[in-house]
Amino acid sequence: MSKDRLQDYRRKRNLEASREPAGGEGRAPRFVIQKHDASHLHYDFRLAFDGALKSWAVPKGPSTDPRDKRLAVQVEDHPLDYADFEGVIPEGHYGAGTVMVWDQGGYRNLLADKDPPKTMAEGWRDGLLEVWLEGDKLRGGYALKRFRDGDKPQWLLIKMDDEQADARRNPVSTENRSVKSGHTLAGIAREARREQDEGDHHD
Repeated sequence: MSKDRLQDYRRKRNLEASREPAGGEGRAPRFVIQKHDASHLHYDFRLAFDGALKSWAVPKGPSTDPRDKRLAVQVEDHPLDYADFEGVIPEGHYGAGTVMVWDQGGYRNLLADKDPPKTMAEGWRDGLLEVWLEGDKLRGGYALKRFRDGDKPQWLLIKMDDEQADARRNPVSTENRSVKSGHTLAGIAREARREQDEGDHHD
């Protein structure tokens, strides 16, 4: 993985203290959605391609209703192994707060089936990604469309109208446990405190 790709990620963090991954290999292609209770509760939508997790902050979280257009603000690339990160980023560190692995799974690039076919990197450059997610909570087609460039490009995350679309479901409000640990945000924070206390006792 090129060091430059993760330069912003590393510059913003003290990885030793925050215990976030420094950057290793992950399983690809995969996606992860991390629920992040930082200064504002939001969801981080991440797609693994081009050697990193391309990442967007989605304030309202993903929807299963094709009529919803959810704002997705592009943020810095994250290392592939960040897809497994769940825990608490301590106060005083970038993104301080509790992180949950809200959903994860494999995905495939729907643009590869178009004429002409496009890679994920080409779709990213052109400002349109179309993926089929195979998650525990989210399945089916999703489109990401860039509508504003700048320091933090803005995209829209939209559920495609397919057999997995469901306007009655609201997974963001009804499914609030980690697919990794089964914990809620509060449970993850409690677990982190317990581990911290045990570590302090062993010092």
